[in-house]
Amino acid sequence: MLELIVVLVRSELSKDAELLVLRHENAVLRRHITRPRCEAADRLWLSALSRQIPRVGWATVFPVTPGTLLRWHRLLVARKWTCHHRHRPGRPPTQVSVKKLILAVARDNPSWGHRRIQGELSRLAYKIAYSTVWEILNAAGIGPAPRRSGPTWREFLSAQAHRILACDFLTVDTVLLRRIYILIFVEQGTRRLHIAGVTTQPTGAWVAQQARNLAMDLGERMDALRFLLRDRDSTFAAGFDAVFEAEGMEMVRSPPGAPRANAICERLVGTLRRELLDRMLIYNQGHLRAVLKEYALHDNSHRPHQSLRQCPPEGRVDTPLLADDLDARRIRRKPILGGLINEYTRAA
Repeated sequence: MLELIVVLVRSELSKDAELLVLRHENAVLRRHITRPRCEAADRLWLSALSRQIPRVGWATVFPVTPGTLLRWHRLLVARKWTCHHRHRPGRPPTQVSVKKLILAVARDNPSWGHRRIQGELSRLAYKIAYSTVWEILNAAGIGPAPRRSGPTWREFLSAQAHRILACDFLTVDTVLLRRIYILIFVEQGTRRLHIAGVTTQPTGAWVAQQARNLAMDLGERMDALRFLLRDRDSTFAAGFDAVFEAEGMEMVRSPPGAPRANAICERLVGTLRRELLDRMLIYNQGHLRAVLKEYALHDNSHRPHQSLRQCPPEGRVDTPLLADDLDARRIRRKPILGGLINEYTRAA
């Protein structure tokens, strides 16, 4: 408004000069910008000023066509007389909580289609049409039956964890920079660690012999295991698989470049490095075999595991004490691996 008042009090000559300057700038901008982008306030201002300019001069003044100005005016009129308070016809919208429930049921049960989910919701007293369930799944990018070929790796490992034996290699370099290979096995159900052996030259015959030794050590526990999970390393030759197949186990090979498919074993490899191998200098195979044996005993009999509710794979957990009883019991510390790791127990 202040700019409009200033324009009214100025002389005609200065106005004409400014108009010429603005027209020239407008012509320059049109050569660079073919289609300017106007906001709602710009459209309102241009539509209002168009009433004060003859229609024959619109093409030279405004950067838009006359049809565009008229269309803007029609939109303004339509928006003014639109009744927003009226209710939209049709079905009432589905509650957000019901949508979340449908998506949760679909993700938890990948083989269920929209009709199966609608039936489950009806048992929970949610009355909803199966077509609405289909629309909600489709909008979320979930098909009515997204997967029928089988479970995912995560579902498979979770459902069969108590019957899976996993294995993997890890390496360590000695003080003299000689590389030693370590073969480990993990019972995924109990998280029990087995150090199969260490060698500088892992061959197919060597890993097959370690598999036979492990089968003898496990004894009757082999009957409870059904799958052996391993990667696609060429060192695991046919003789290695034959040992476990003779015990009635099936080979499950993880996909290439997918460490999460053998996540428990990979996690244990990282724990071995963080708690032991990265904190100690290894001299030779005998030294490495001794420290790994001591750590495996600590891991299986004392170290708490989150997946086992802070219990070790073997052994017992002391009964929790009240805060008032802590002073009455002495806590003993037992250093292992030369004090690298400590174990704490109650005094008898």
